Amino acid sequence: MPAPTVVIGVDSSTQSAKAVLVDTATGRTLATGRAAHRVSGEAGARESDPEEWWRALREAVAEGLGRSGVPAASVAGIAVAGQQHGLVTLDGSGRPLRPALLWNDTRSAPQAAALGEALGGPRAWAELTGSAPVAAVTAAKWQWLREHEPRTAAATAAVRLPHDFLTERLSGVPVTDPGDASGTGWYATATGAYDPEVLDLLGLDRALLPEVAPGGAARAGGLLAPAAAELGLPSGIAVAAGTGDNMAAAVGLGLGGAGLLDRPVLSLGTSGTVFAATRSRPVSPALSGFAATDGVYLPLGCTLNCTRAVDKVAALLGLDRERAEPGGETVLLPFLDGERTPDLPAASGLLTGLRHTTSREQILGAAYEGATVAVLRALDEVLRACGLDPTEPATAAGTLRLVGGGARGRQWVETVRRLSGRPVLVPREPELVAVGAAALAAGAATGEDPVRLAAAWGTGDGTELPAVARDTETWERVSEALERARAGFPR
Repeated sequence: MPAPTVVIGVDSSTQSAKAVLVDTATGRTLATGRAAHRVSGEAGARESDPEEWWRALREAVAEGLGRSGVPAASVAGIAVAGQQHGLVTLDGSGRPLRPALLWNDTRSAPQAAALGEALGGPRAWAELTGSAPVAAVTAAKWQWLREHEPRTAAATAAVRLPHDFLTERLSGVPVTDPGDASGTGWYATATGAYDPEVLDLLGLDRALLPEVAPGGAARAGGLLAPAAAELGLPSGIAVAAGTGDNMAAAVGLGLGGAGLLDRPVLSLGTSGTVFAATRSRPVSPALSGFAATDGVYLPLGCTLNCTRAVDKVAALLGLDRERAEPGGETVLLPFLDGERTPDLPAASGLLTGLRHTTSREQILGAAYEGATVAVLRALDEVLRACGLDPTEPATAAGTLRLVGGGARGRQWVETVRRLSGRPVLVPREPELVAVGAAALAAGAATGEDPVRLAAAWGTGDGTELPAVARDTETWERVSEALERARAGFPR
């Protein structure tokens, strides 16, 4: 029997790289390779060396290829989906000038606030770029670099996003896609191009930026011979333009123009996100009004503190993460890294409502509840961006797709069910970002629509859990505490 035609999808996330090898005919994952990389920084700083991303990608691909048992000659394409927003500055030879500023680096909050007041204010930014400036967006990070490290900014010969950097290493082509570009703050979803007025405000030369491909499945080029030798793959195979991690997860779920539209997804990872693919261009300062990678849009609400913050609380309490109980009177807002939604970059964790009878398990449960309420509060805004009324009974009772590492945890799933009151679908495929990237690679190799491919593969299928009665008492208690904190935290 001949070996299957295989594509490789890479998820280069905040903490690690994952590479999945997928049979293009069936969508079956043949093997997965993983390799960690480091994040450094404190007091709001979060940085990584982009060369570590490249090392981790190589190691993950090698491990996956070895585990798959298929010959390297069977691989027809590769694509990278990367953590969004990170600022990568390169010298003239394509080498990093400094560690990348990551999406969850909050030092750029003052720059974001100043940018937000320019060009007509947050609403005008949302109407032009899809998003109002917050500390996460790349524009704020570039402005921080200009103010704090002007020599590095002046020496910069190229500006890239994390996935752009890796795609260029693979193909030699400076390219990005509309999805990841829409998270920079300098790409206008209103026009589908970099905005000259924003670039002028930032003092950013258009020549430093990559070209924007029509979509993430566009063929950027062929795999360069040096990269092929390092990866153990055939040179010349298709390298897709790739995209951001959220856009790739949408592809892996079959969300997009050739698949499901206006269906909400909640992703539980280092960050908590809620998003949907829609044909309506989102214009809301409360959301990231991203473009999807296939020509539609991806309105998204994002919190900084999700599984990692809850795991930290569990560690402080000396508990396994699953040993949680409903918080009762206790409210814990786990804003350990500041917060993006609501926009409170200087926030810290807040614990209220303790009694003599409060148990460690209830405190941990309160951390789950605080993180879950924070991300679910953005759900209604995402639905409105899709042109839906969140109070309409059919919309309020719609199935919520639950993905990310937290979707594999019982406490996360049950907390989301209890606080949303919705049916929850947990896809069987655990690596949706990497599988979505594999669909992009298959699209680049075959010319097929990546969303249609993923839908045919069934990678978004899974187990649907019925709705349970919504815990409105806890919802209101946590929301009230969050509103009080919002008024009291410095910005």
